[in-house]
Amino acid sequence: MRSLAVASLTVLAWCMAFGQEAAIKPAFEVASVKPAPPDGGTMGIGLSTYPGGRIHATNYTLRQLIHDAYNLEMYLILGGPHWADDDRFDVEAKPPASSESSKWTPVNFKSPPNPEMRQMLLAERFQLKVHAETRKEPVYSLVVVKGGPQLKAPASTTAQPFVSFLPHGLSGKNATIDQLVERLGRALGRPVLNHTGVQGNFDFLIDYPPDDAGTDHTVLLLGAIQEQIGLKLETQPGAVDVIVIDSAEKPSGN
Repeated sequence: MRSLAVASLTVLAWCMAFGQEAAIKPAFEVASVKPAPPDGGTMGIGLSTYPGGRIHATNYTLRQLIHDAYNLEMYLILGGPHWADDDRFDVEAKPPASSESSKWTPVNFKSPPNPEMRQMLLAERFQLKVHAETRKEPVYSLVVVKGGPQLKAPASTTAQPFVSFLPHGLSGKNATIDQLVERLGRALGRPVLNHTGVQGNFDFLIDYPPDDAGTDHTVLLLGAIQEQIGLKLETQPGAVDVIVIDSAEKPSGN
């Protein structure tokens, strides 16, 4: 149950960290949180962190900010006002020289903000308040079908392991099964447990054409997984730790 355990620990750590951050009272030296242009502008959607604790986010909703800031799956973030998904913001912020964040260097520009930066952005600017709950929800278990998995050795063992979304499926390059179940959880909006016992890295392609009959994409994806890579998703009872947004306020335009 590795994947579900990781998700649960992530949520627990998130809540503990957020509670600890409530005692921190830093403030950004320079901060701009403004409504994004109605047409989304020309910069796309993304959140980046830079040396010295600078945060730059473009065309982001509050729920997306929580998702990136705490590295939580979207389906684990529940509740909140309607604007948490509807209103989009452009964020540019820099911590003061007196803060620990001013000395921080991220591993790369996609690294999540550190605890102090999260506090300054979410608790200070959005007045975000949350709590954790454990809910009884069905989960998926990924298992091997009779005949064994149909997975190829990677074309390059030095390539960055990665699973990417396709318009109708998933593609893996030098990827692990744990990476696959993480992406499947995102695609299906439900935790996925790795019960395959399969070790190593693989290249794979899970691809299904759209169905003119209007068949649900989940049904098509589950069928493609079994037919194309020899694995199967089974539904089972589970307990899922989630974050519930209690309240949030729209930030001022500066």
